[in-house]
Amino acid sequence: MTIYFETGSSTTSLSSDDLRQALAETFQKLGKPKKALLLPPDHTRLFSRAGEITSLCYEMLGDAVADIMPALGTHSPMKPQQLEHMFPGVPLDLFRPHRWRDDVVTLGTVPAEYVSKVTDGLYNRPWKAQVNKLLRDGGHDLLFSIGQVVPHEVIGMANYNKNIFVGTGGAEGINESHYLSAVYGIEQTLGRANTPLRQILNYAQDQFCGDLPLLYALTVIQQMPDGALHTRGLYIGDDHETFFKAAELAHEVNITHLEKPPQHVVAYLDPSEFKSTWLGNKAIYRTRLAIADGGRLTILGPAVEEFGEDGEIDRLIRRYGYRTKSEIVELVKQHEDLAANPSAAAHLVHGSPENRFEVVYAAGKLSAEEIRSVGYTPGDINALMARYNTAGLTDGWHKDVDGSEFYYIQNPALGLWQATLTS
Repeated sequence: MTIYFETGSSTTSLSSDDLRQALAETFQKLGKPKKALLLPPDHTRLFSRAGEITSLCYEMLGDAVADIMPALGTHSPMKPQQLEHMFPGVPLDLFRPHRWRDDVVTLGTVPAEYVSKVTDGLYNRPWKAQVNKLLRDGGHDLLFSIGQVVPHEVIGMANYNKNIFVGTGGAEGINESHYLSAVYGIEQTLGRANTPLRQILNYAQDQFCGDLPLLYALTVIQQMPDGALHTRGLYIGDDHETFFKAAELAHEVNITHLEKPPQHVVAYLDPSEFKSTWLGNKAIYRTRLAIADGGRLTILGPAVEEFGEDGEIDRLIRRYGYRTKSEIVELVKQHEDLAANPSAAAHLVHGSPENRFEVVYAAGKLSAEEIRSVGYTPGDINALMARYNTAGLTDGWHKDVDGSEFYYIQNPALGLWQATLTS
């Protein structure tokens, strides 16, 4: 088990040439593959620089890059214009869609005893380690998973083997992973590296992936208050230590500790990135450890047009709405359609403010009635966009037009905000 390249600090800022040199060093040590499968994230991780690294791999390896599969998880397949934008210079005929309900195989099953142990007895079902069949059966001598380590609501710190078992995973594995994490608790998960789900995925990798030629490239990105992005770290290797080193740096640069809990947070959802509450609710996940009890979160989502990116999940969100964890757990017991889609149930839990703060959702392409029906307060997108000039605001504290104070976040997907909450 090896780390082939590592660099990173809170002041590092890696250029394109730095990324190219890191890949060159890696392939020199590893040897040039004969048939590689690249596994970057999709366009919802546009700022990860995974697209650029994928393009550099194609530039450097040429025909050795046989297949590229964006790790969609349950997200919608990427459109040609999205592929061209995120992966410049890469032929579109190299891209393979991941069909999470169909094109998967089970590599093994993590026993219920182990799941129960790491979740402190809160969840005691076995977990299936599933991946797209192309990873097992494609005849590749390199499976190169590329992505960003950043605080995450389901696994604590995103990426590494989550990109494999969830990004290219199957319905059973994805559903169970999300629900067991929700039952364990989002507040106990956010921003932590060695969470129960991470331990389960690491177990699966150790036990079931010995024959898979896995390699990981993990970036750490920091967004500055003025919107500038800096690549603070890059770690390339095939072992758990590669991830934990990246996660340590992400913990340092991606978690903002506020001196007091804001009574009001305003979060902006970039139209190029967020078109559903399934993705846009990162505004709720990543701020919930900061917002004061009785406070308010205003979400500006001008392009939000749906709840779930999958038709069935969208239907479930509309039917049950965002409710407290205890309510959703009961609904799962009572309704077969929700029980059959645990990842949707987990999303409903994660998207609930647990009756602790108000969520004002200004979705540009959903009606007030639709927003209200799922448990949020509808907001007028035009009025709120006029009130909060997102082009001129920087991350941090600001005065509202009525003299009150609010905290602004321009991209909730790129970090985690914490404060000592007051009751």
